[in-house]
Amino acid sequence: MSNDVMNGLTVADMFANSRLKKRRIPIQLRQSGDNGDEGILAEGSRLLVDTLLHKGPYWHLSQAAGAWCYSVYNHVYHPRAYIKPEDGGLMQEYVYLTEHVTLWNVAVERQIQVKGPDAEAFVDMVITRRADKCAIGKCRYVIVCNSDGGILNDPVLLRLDADEFWFSLANTDIGLYLQGVNAFNRYDVEINEIDVSPVQIQGPKSTNLMRDLVGDGIDDVPYYGLMWAEVGGCKVVISRTGFSAEAGFEIYLFDAIRNAEKMWNAVLAAGEAHNLHVIAPGHHRRIEAGILSYGQDMDVETNPYECGLGWMVDLSKHDFIGKAALQKIHQEGVSHKLAGLRMGGKPITWYPADFYHVFADGELVGYVTSAWFSPVQASNIAFAMLPVELTELGTNLQVALPRTYADGLVDAEVVETPFKRPDSPGTGLLATGSKL
Repeated sequence: MSNDVMNGLTVADMFANSRLKKRRIPIQLRQSGDNGDEGILAEGSRLLVDTLLHKGPYWHLSQAAGAWCYSVYNHVYHPRAYIKPEDGGLMQEYVYLTEHVTLWNVAVERQIQVKGPDAEAFVDMVITRRADKCAIGKCRYVIVCNSDGGILNDPVLLRLDADEFWFSLANTDIGLYLQGVNAFNRYDVEINEIDVSPVQIQGPKSTNLMRDLVGDGIDDVPYYGLMWAEVGGCKVVISRTGFSAEAGFEIYLFDAIRNAEKMWNAVLAAGEAHNLHVIAPGHHRRIEAGILSYGQDMDVETNPYECGLGWMVDLSKHDFIGKAALQKIHQEGVSHKLAGLRMGGKPITWYPADFYHVFADGELVGYVTSAWFSPVQASNIAFAMLPVELTELGTNLQVALPRTYADGLVDAEVVETPFKRPDSPGTGLLATGSKL
C-alpha cells in the first residue's frame, strides 16, 4: 500500500492543498517507488546503457572498481553505488569517506568554458555573485538564475586566466543556456564544452594522498583555490573543493577521453598507502553537511531565498539576469523554505525514490527533498520544503516513509543545519550561521 493511499489522499488532494508550495509543474508526490509493490521491495529498475547517453571517460574504470548501480546526470551515466549491500553498502562507503580517503567518478560535472576578451563581463551577467571577485587561480560556488529568479544551476566557477572561466556544472544543460544568452554576439567570447573531466578525492587522508601525487605545494592551495600540476604524466588542474565537507580536492583532467586510465591508475597506486577506496559521491555526507543537490533540493522553480542561498545574491551589482525578480523576492519575502528535519524510522540507507510527504496535525504541508541516516545524529535526517511558519527550530511534524523504514508516519523535528558542522566553514555558513 502506498503512502498516499495509507493517508487517505488522492493525487488531486495533494495538489489542491493550499499549503503546498505553488509551482507551474508540481513536485511529483505520487509514491510509486523504484520497483515492486510501489517501491516497498526497493529492488530497483533496469537501466538501459546505449549510445543515446554518454558513459564518460571513467565508465570502464568505475566498472572495474565494482560499480553496480547508476543513474543519469547531465546526460552521463553516474555511478551511485560500489559496495554491495551484503558487504555494508553505502554506509560502509560513508566509513571510508569519513575515516580514510575516497575517489569519486564525477565526470558528470561537465565543463563549460567561457573564453575571450569579454569573459568576465559575460560571466558577471549570468551569475548572481561578482565575477571580478573570482581571482585568477581561484574558484567560487555560484548560482545561475533565470529572469524570474529561478535557479538554473549551481556550478563551481573556476577562473583559469583573465579571459577564461569554466562552469563545472550541476545537473542542467547550462552550456546551451549560456550560448543562448550570447546568441547575438553581444559579448566577445566563445562558449563550448571542453574535454575536461574531474574526479573527487575526499576524506581526512586526502591531503596526504595529494602530497604523494603532486608534492608539498598542495599545502599552499587555499579553500577554493587552484593548482596546475601533472598526475600520472597528465596535465590537470586541482581545486580544493568537494561535495562532502570532508577535506577534499577535485582533479580536473585535460584530454580526459585519452588520458583517463593514466590519471585514474596513478591515483589508485598512490592511494594504496592511504587505504583509498573508490566510492559513489557521498549523498549521506553531503546531507549532513547541508549541501544541496540540484534537481532534488532546488530547481528552476526554487529561488535562492527559499533554499538558504540568498547570501549568494549580490543586489549591489549593476545588473545580472534575474536581478529585478530577486530584488522583489528579497523585499517581499518567501512563503516556503527548505528546512532541516531530524526524524524517526528505521535507518534510511538508500536513495529515496520519492518526495516523502510531510504532515502537520494531519494536513499535508510539504515534502522531503533529500533524506538519509546520519551516524552523527544517530537518526534519519532530511531536507524538506515547508511553509515558512513551519520552519522554526523545534517545530514538530510527521513524515510518511515507505514501509521499508516505518509502519506509518514517523515523528520529525525541525532542527538546525548543517547536521554536522565542518572544521573549516565556507562563506555561506560564516555569513548566515546556518545552511538553511
